[in-house]
Amino acid sequence: MSNVFFINGPNANLYGLDPSGTYGTESFPQIQQRCEEKAKALGLQLDFRQSNYEGEIVDWIQEARGTAQGIVINAAGLTYTSIAILDALLAFDGPIIEAHMSNIWKREPFRHHSYISKAATGVIAGLGANGYELALTAMGDLIAARKASA
Repeated sequence: MSNVFFINGPNANLYGLDPSGTYGTESFPQIQQRCEEKAKALGLQLDFRQSNYEGEIVDWIQEARGTAQGIVINAAGLTYTSIAILDALLAFDGPIIEAHMSNIWKREPFRHHSYISKAATGVIAGLGANGYELALTAMGDLIAARKASA
């Protein structure tokens, strides 16, 4: 069974609690449960994590180098600022999917540039929690294709 790290950045733990509704109404634990169920259906072992700390996220990406076949990441606010996360992702030898609950290109201009995208195999944005599930489906396909070509 392929192991996938799903890393969420700062404030993702507040999903569903934002009065503006930018990130939907589902809570972070509900989204995690959806992702775990989707991963299980796809035959993936999911390691779903969230941190408000850049260094911890870098540590997790480095940990994934020895234990995961793929990474799905929503670095949240660190998407637009963290070269350290980018460098860690560039050292990962496997597919990486950047996922965002909101469409970052319809938001404030500072969100239109993602450092994460330089390392990402693909990007899914603007589909809410459904995008998280789509990212897992795509990751399963990417891992399967990689295994088939090895």
